[in-house]
Amino acid sequence: MASITIRKLNDSVKTKLRIRAAQNGRSMEEEARVIITAAVSGEPGTKPGNMAERIRSRFEPLGGVELEIPPRGPDREPPDFSGPEYGTYDDE
Repeated sequence: MASITIRKLNDSVKTKLRIRAAQNGRSMEEEARVIITAAVSGEPGTKPGNMAERIRSRFEPLGGVELEIPPRGPDREPPDFSGPEYGTYDDE
């Protein structure tokens, strides 16, 4: 088995690692091994699904809500900016 040394680790990161290890009933060394193994165990070149897909997969089993989409009305007339209060830019 190989060994590594991690230098210049921020104190707050070390504290969080120690707390996480204690919550999981492991030593800091074992917790670091678990974290590193999980981080590198994915297939190379694969990306996790996008955020919308992950949210949908989490809430889809709970069922959904069908909302009625109101029909679109007729298009309104565009505003008229040709009055003197808007100034005129004739091509004359």
